[in-house]
Amino acid sequence: MADTTTTAPRPAWWTRIDRVWLATGVILLLVLIVDTARVGDVAAFAARALLGTLPFIAFAVFAIAYLKASGAENLLARAFEGNPARMIVMAALLGGLSPFCSCEVIPFIAALLAVGAPLAAVMAFWLASPLMDPAMFAITTGAITLDFAIAKTVAAVALGMFGGFGTLMLARTALFTDPLRDKPAVGGCCGVKAPFSATPVWRFWQDSDRIRVFRNAGLENGLFLLKWLTFAYTIEALMVFYMPADFIATVLGGTGFGTVVLGALVGMPAYLNGYAAAPLIGDLLDQGMAPGAAMSFMIAGGVSSIPAAIAVWALVKPRIFAAYLGFALTGAILTGVGWQMLA
Repeated sequence: MADTTTTAPRPAWWTRIDRVWLATGVILLLVLIVDTARVGDVAAFAARALLGTLPFIAFAVFAIAYLKASGAENLLARAFEGNPARMIVMAALLGGLSPFCSCEVIPFIAALLAVGAPLAAVMAFWLASPLMDPAMFAITTGAITLDFAIAKTVAAVALGMFGGFGTLMLARTALFTDPLRDKPAVGGCCGVKAPFSATPVWRFWQDSDRIRVFRNAGLENGLFLLKWLTFAYTIEALMVFYMPADFIATVLGGTGFGTVVLGALVGMPAYLNGYAAAPLIGDLLDQGMAPGAAMSFMIAGGVSSIPAAIAVWALVKPRIFAAYLGFALTGAILTGVGWQMLA
């Protein structure tokens, strides 16, 4: 009998190249072709900026690896128990401070919604979660300022509570009834079937499996941050050497309300992720971007970024997703106005 088994062809080598590293290389190659004399300056600027951020990257990587290895994410489920107002506050706080990826959160939130967890608490968590975590706080501090990082953290929690209590007030309206899609996801790309169900083990180094989690999480997040920050600093170098000095000050400068609104509207479609956005916003602020516009850009863009938006879209109906974006845009504008007044 003839052998009818087939072996799947291996993907071509170019399909295995990371697109972010590829984009960085293409940018430098284009500069080399178009302006050969400047390519060294662009690369050197990006390298210096990256080296200056390394202490913050190291802290961020260690913090995430420790929290992953200890199982601190298991504390998250407690935010969805008890009084509705308490749930919203706790969900916003944990969402604004937790370092956990969207693929881990999706199955957890799907299970909670399926058994009747309040949508208001889920909304609070979803709005706050993509905006800040230990790694992003460290990168934002290094790339912009500590004050901006603290303000963004407060804004993340405030936005979560704004959306959570707004949802709670409108919970009995047609907009928020029956929020789930027909078949919510219950697995997840991290292979987590029943996430956040165990007790944290703070002395993780006594368990070989947790040591492996620490090592893998540190390596994975370290490479992730290096990749995105190298890309971001390369883009920043292009802005420094090729963007007219008064362009940003003209478009996104000033103290008016319109500038803050424009920052939010530009941020929603243009945002890459928080790690790449922080260095770019830091440079734009140096070039004259209004502080309020910078904050509204970061808040609106963070919530509407592809990983964050997909986590919501995957589980709830379009009207709930629209409410999510509406809370994000409104909260971003209010936050921007507040930061403009303070800054």
